[in-house]
Amino acid sequence: QVQLIESGGGLVQAGDSLRLSCAASGRTFSSYVVGWFRQAPGKEREFVAVIRWSTNSTAYADSVKGRFTISRDNAKNTVYLRMNSLKPEDTALYYCAADQTGWGPRVFVPTDYDYWGQGTQVTVSS
Repeated sequence: QVQLIESGGGLVQAGDSLRLSCAASGRTFSSYVVGWFRQAPGKEREFVAVIRWSTNSTAYADSVKGRFTISRDNAKNTVYLRMNSLKPEDTALYYCAADQTGWGPRVFVPTDYDYWGQGTQVTVSS
């Protein structure tokens, strides 16, 4: 069993930066894929970024590519999402998720993840 705890959300202005954290307890992330997803009111949950712990491979949604960076800290068993140049359309509840799925198209699909955090709110004002 993996427990995920997100933190780092907040209210910022357009152009500002935030760093979200996803800390795991119960197991190490060593054999997992860890993704960030977001959900705005009235919209479906969408993929943001993903990292494969064992290889440090990463992938991003086109909407955040070049602005967001996903990274990991082995010692802290934590995954980060650095968000720069935030836009009002980035406003959403951000979730991290983990699964032992392989690296492929399934990493972009939220329903393929077994473990989820409670979410952290990011609000970007214009």
